[in-house]
Amino acid sequence: MSAFFYVIPILIMAVALSGAYLMVRRWLRMRSAFRSGLTAEGRCLRVYAVAHGGGDSRVRTSLRHVYEFRARDGRSIRFEEEGGPGTVLEGDIVTVRYAEGPHVVATARPGSGGHGCAAFVVTAFAGTVVLVCLIVMIAFAAVA
Repeated sequence: MSAFFYVIPILIMAVALSGAYLMVRRWLRMRSAFRSGLTAEGRCLRVYAVAHGGGDSRVRTSLRHVYEFRARDGRSIRFEEEGGPGTVLEGDIVTVRYAEGPHVVATARPGSGGHGCAAFVVTAFAGTVVLVCLIVMIAFAAVA
């Protein structure tokens, strides 16, 4: 029974820290695309909606766009992005910001401010969850 008060908080901390890691990694990738200064003219190849939920829960949909552009070195790069603007339709020309490398990081989103704020909020929340779990573990160790 005492293992319950150690294993469960450790699992909760692992999930919170992995979520924070993924969010910060995504923010750093998008920041590198914006800070590289490289832009290209891209074309929206496809727009489709993905539905999440259903049944007894609320249904949430999000738009996904598939873009293609030609990088500075001549490679044709195709990437998919979630949550783009609803005003971009198939065949539209967009400005793509990207960072070169073996794995090209690209985005066609117009702004970069939201990623940093979201990464901060998720990291702060994960830190709070870890702190609460540690307090629970220490309190149980003191009582036991």
